[in-house]
Amino acid sequence: MKASPTPRRKAGLLACGAIVLGVPSPVRAIEGIEGVTAVASKVSDDYFRTKLPDGSFQPEYYSFGEGGTWGGQISDATIDKLHFMDVARVIAEPLAGQKYMPARDPNNTKLLIMVYWGTTAVPDPPQLSPLYQEYYQALEEYRLLMDEGQPDEANAVLTAGLHVLAIANRQRDLLNFRNAKMIGYDYDGLVETDHGKYLSHTALGWRTNDEVAEIEGNRYFVVIMAYDFQLLWKQKKHKLLWETRFSINELHNQFDKALPAMAQYASRYFGQATHGLVRTRFPEGRVDIGEPTLVEFLFGADTPPVPGKEAGGK
Repeated sequence: MKASPTPRRKAGLLACGAIVLGVPSPVRAIEGIEGVTAVASKVSDDYFRTKLPDGSFQPEYYSFGEGGTWGGQISDATIDKLHFMDVARVIAEPLAGQKYMPARDPNNTKLLIMVYWGTTAVPDPPQLSPLYQEYYQALEEYRLLMDEGQPDEANAVLTAGLHVLAIANRQRDLLNFRNAKMIGYDYDGLVETDHGKYLSHTALGWRTNDEVAEIEGNRYFVVIMAYDFQLLWKQKKHKLLWETRFSINELHNQFDKALPAMAQYASRYFGQATHGLVRTRFPEGRVDIGEPTLVEFLFGADTPPVPGKEAGGK
């Protein structure tokens, strides 16, 4: 499993201390989330969860690590005002629902769970892009020159305009691809730097177009990366065991209100591979968030892992 990019990294692990998770119970998805929620999860080949006789997972103990944030293009108090502890409190609840429990003893801690969050930055619409405007001006000049009977000059202007258009499209594609890798839209291979045009005439073309449209709208996202705590603590090696990336469109949503339902929905894939991108439109059904509980966080390892490393600590 190869790790995709992560946002800027801030301080290291969460210090020891008890906190109360102040998450409301229950909440309905319709109250906090609207639009397409996307989840993508990868798991290392040598990570397995043990099941108990009743079919439930054996608990695994973790320590949180503060990853960092990726700021959006505009001021948004619903996410800008949040700190790591605010996000960690919410995510701890659905983690517990999947039998990932906060650790008290480093010797029994299996995972270091790094948490990143933020808002994607998207390309400017054509009407606000200087390069696209330059291309449109070249088209207009081309038409005028053709009307005046100057085809050589017109073709030269058109060629220059097409060159500008190619640059604009390339910049747009690169930003789209960067966002796709951050929020997991590259997991099924449908979104590529050529805008997915190679699929435009196939049965998958409609899905590619939908995904590109979602990527080109600002999205709130959370990235959870679970590393081998013991390997990091004792040997200072970074081994990524699993990662889950989930996001929702910023439009019509508020991050602080949408996060509990987003995290609860995504939690079914914590430590489980999605084998591609899973996209679900909300509001849909009911998402129950449990009562606030008291948890403790472990004094962490010496340093957090370096994001972007391949599984196996290489």
